[in-house]
Amino acid sequence: MTTVTAEKLFVKGNEAVAMAAIEAGCTCYFGYPITPQSDIPEYLSRELVKSGGEFLQAESEIGAINMVLGASAAGARAMTSSSGPGISLKQEGISYMAGSELPGVIVDIMRQGPGLGGIDASQADYWQATKGGGHGGYRIIVLAPNSVQEMYDLTMLAFDLSDIYRMPAMLLADSVIGQMKESITANPRPVVALPEKEWAVRGRTEGTLQNVVKSLKLGDGEMEKHHWKMDARYQELAEKESRWEEVDTADAELIVTAFGSTSRIARTAVSMARESGLKVGLLRPISLFPFPKKAYASLSERCKLFLSIELSTGQMVDDVRLAVARDAEVAFYGRPPGTGSLPTPEEIFEQIKKTCQACA
Repeated sequence: MTTVTAEKLFVKGNEAVAMAAIEAGCTCYFGYPITPQSDIPEYLSRELVKSGGEFLQAESEIGAINMVLGASAAGARAMTSSSGPGISLKQEGISYMAGSELPGVIVDIMRQGPGLGGIDASQADYWQATKGGGHGGYRIIVLAPNSVQEMYDLTMLAFDLSDIYRMPAMLLADSVIGQMKESITANPRPVVALPEKEWAVRGRTEGTLQNVVKSLKLGDGEMEKHHWKMDARYQELAEKESRWEEVDTADAELIVTAFGSTSRIARTAVSMARESGLKVGLLRPISLFPFPKKAYASLSERCKLFLSIELSTGQMVDDVRLAVARDAEVAFYGRPPGTGSLPTPEEIFEQIKKTCQACA
């Protein structure tokens, strides 16, 4: 029996996303350059065509997302990527994809805002990503990597989940993870049983009905039925696909919670707290939608103190407060985006001590 050894590589987070997309069978990429995610289209412009795929730099972010919609409707695995303002421009197309039950992967390498903002790291796209972003009351899958390895692994997962649940999936990271380099294992595409795309558009031929993909449903009661169908899918997603990581939570009297790049800094701060004798743990959500509510609810039955750390003035903290038991207290510490805004482990450690003292 031959054993295949996965290749070890030293790459940027953005490059890992592009590599994973090709490995996952992405055949179409449509995008538009914007810092700090431009390494993704740059890589794919060279490498996707070598694997038989199609790369096209669209005239705008609006054009790009609608090309993804069209390719997906035809049954192709399609992807786009952008940052802050570009993701805002894509929202109508994402809403149409959700309403049409179309898969597709959107990568958001977050930068500061609102408005034009700048290229510094931010996590202030959380609301936009997890609450639908556009009109119509829809949701999309949102995965939040905290390492270059997870940029690779979760990109492949995003494609699979998107196909299985027939809804757009977003990889939500920031410029820290997108631009940093780490050693990764370039694992081969996992074997996953994916549904046939029998719904994909096709022309009418003898004995075959024409498939039409649309979000407009005008029949009596049809739209309400469609909304409940999508909602049932979201409930199934929450039950089966919630993902999180726990560190030192078994005896924790305070649980720090953070996602993405901030969770790496928080993990070091938690280790510092442990070394000082404080019983502190870390809960890191990996899926932001579905949010791992059951993990928070379960831990908060025993531990009544949480501290949410974010690169914003507070967005994920809303979901934490809704997920924990009613008698649990949730503190918050945030650093809005700006030059030099990344908190240090020592800074978070000080917040851990203050939170513990305030609730002693």
